[in-house]
Amino acid sequence: MQTFILSKIEVGSHLYINITENLHFHGETIIISSLVVCLISLLLLLSTSNLEKIPSGLQNFAEVIYELVKSIAFSQLGPSYYAQFLPFIATIFLFVLGSNWAGALVPWKLFILPEGEFAAPTNDINTTACLAILTSIAYFGAGFKIKGLGYFGRYIKPSVFLLPINIIEDFTKPLSLSFRLFGNIVADELTVSVICSLVPLFIPVPIMVLGLFASSIQALIFATLAGAYIAEVIE
Repeated sequence: MQTFILSKIEVGSHLYINITENLHFHGETIIISSLVVCLISLLLLLSTSNLEKIPSGLQNFAEVIYELVKSIAFSQLGPSYYAQFLPFIATIFLFVLGSNWAGALVPWKLFILPEGEFAAPTNDINTTACLAILTSIAYFGAGFKIKGLGYFGRYIKPSVFLLPINIIEDFTKPLSLSFRLFGNIVADELTVSVICSLVPLFIPVPIMVLGLFASSIQALIFATLAGAYIAEVIE
């Protein structure tokens, strides 16, 4: 039986890690993601290894991050539920923030690969889609945990005629989450790359600082929306 390939569309070039014939991973994304996770884990370990009543240094930084994430969870979920979902929201925020900063701070273009190139993990649509799917699983799980089978009642509120729209909404949420984060990070890295190639000395520095700010805002938005989606199904 002869097979015809009608189209083959690939976004970007990647350094593939081949596990099996049909199972491939983007090597550069896995490497940078692992590095980000290790650095965040090390930072948290060092900042909490010797806790003091009057924080300073890394402990002070960790407490600022904790209060920020706690305020996000508390404002979205309220006093009754925020503690249950704080670990998830904190993990999402830290990973997205670390990944975004990895792309904004490190000149990955200097590292030459045989295929593909190093970049922020959130520069890969597969990473942002995975984060969005995890968020969807979290709010579906929260709905079943809090409401049981009564969770499905939200699809016919305020009217049964809104059933198709409410179902479509559950599919559009992860799409908007993944493409928003992916688009902003790609745009930021492209802007910095173009400006650095044109004016390679001091002009790109303010753009890089702006990129750090934008990266932080994107992490904040992603964590806030994750909390808002969970709050929506348990309200």
